Amino acid sequence: MNIAVTSLTKAARDERHRVIFAGICALILTVGLARFAYTPMLPIMRDQAGLSHLAGGWLATINYAGYMSGALLAASISDLGRKFVLYRIGLVIGVLSTAAMGLTDNVLLWAGLRFVAGLSSTAGLLMASGLVLNWLIRQGHRPELGLHFMGIGLGIVVSGIAVGSMVDWLSWDQQWLGLGALGLVFFVPAWRWLPAPVTVQAAAGTSAPALAAPTQRWMWLMIATYFCAGFGFVTSATFIVAILVKLPLLAGKGSWVWVIVGLAAAPSGFVWDRVANALGRMHALMIAYGLQIISIILPVFSDSPALNVLGALLFGATFVGIVSLTLTIVGRHFPANPAKAMAKMTLSYGVAQIVAPAMAGYIATATGSYHGALIVTAVFMLAGMALLQALINEEKRAPH
Repeated sequence: MNIAVTSLTKAARDERHRVIFAGICALILTVGLARFAYTPMLPIMRDQAGLSHLAGGWLATINYAGYMSGALLAASISDLGRKFVLYRIGLVIGVLSTAAMGLTDNVLLWAGLRFVAGLSSTAGLLMASGLVLNWLIRQGHRPELGLHFMGIGLGIVVSGIAVGSMVDWLSWDQQWLGLGALGLVFFVPAWRWLPAPVTVQAAAGTSAPALAAPTQRWMWLMIATYFCAGFGFVTSATFIVAILVKLPLLAGKGSWVWVIVGLAAAPSGFVWDRVANALGRMHALMIAYGLQIISIILPVFSDSPALNVLGALLFGATFVGIVSLTLTIVGRHFPANPAKAMAKMTLSYGVAQIVAPAMAGYIATATGSYHGALIVTAVFMLAGMALLQALINEEKRAPH
């Protein structure tokens, strides 16, 4: 009898691992490859395919517009069965849109492909996370997504290693085809091991705690703060490789800088949770914003490869933490209906991700450097810190 129970427990544990691994693979495919491989590929496409600073910025903006469209679509659908279908469609689009980047040198076609690649990224970030959470709850496991979101950092690592491995022996278009082929490796488990959802029934006699919602001023301050965070994230995420490869000692090593970002990002959600438990989430956010500002301005004031690599590490170590801490704070303040509040936050973060890359492209075109864009981004992050302090003051005035 004990042997049977042990076997069943092991089988359940193995299934849990497969489901979580499927979600991680979905993130690696749709975010790490379809969305973020563009970052280490950007300087290569500029050198080999004639992509301009301005066009490079607009392609990034269009990619984030695709993500926002996918987020709005996901938010408008409540039926889990439909979300599962869209999740699988997103996986297919992730593979095809990545490989197809190598089949054309037309900027308009690139723009269309970057849009649908952004659309597909919601399959990993939004739909897969919801489906994994649904399965964990349905099977009686703890509803935690920390392991799932490690896929963001791991996706950055995979895309960086892939580009770094191909850059010396394949042309830019062949590299995109190679990235698409690599996507198939993650497509298979993401497709096969994430089961179709079943509606989760609420347990009898349970209800969300009746907590007073924060003031409208608090919510607007939080939305504005998260806009600043989106501005800080997307400028570095899009251009950090293109910026650092201009340093003599890092020339030709841009993809490995991207790997460093991913390695720092993978465990950061767990680290920032510990910091928040010790200091409080708002103060942890303040520290994360401050460290990200340092990561943004280091390339402006120093040509030291060591300091610039440190900046890449700081960026990787902070951006996932800022997202997870912010959404946790909002969810705790709106326990009865966190999705609606989080949707507002996602829109704020997403608008910044649309505006910032285009702004950076214009500044780089006018000045021949990304330094001006980095300074503007640092100013936005400083404004975010000021808004965080206002939020802390608001909570002191209305602690309940």
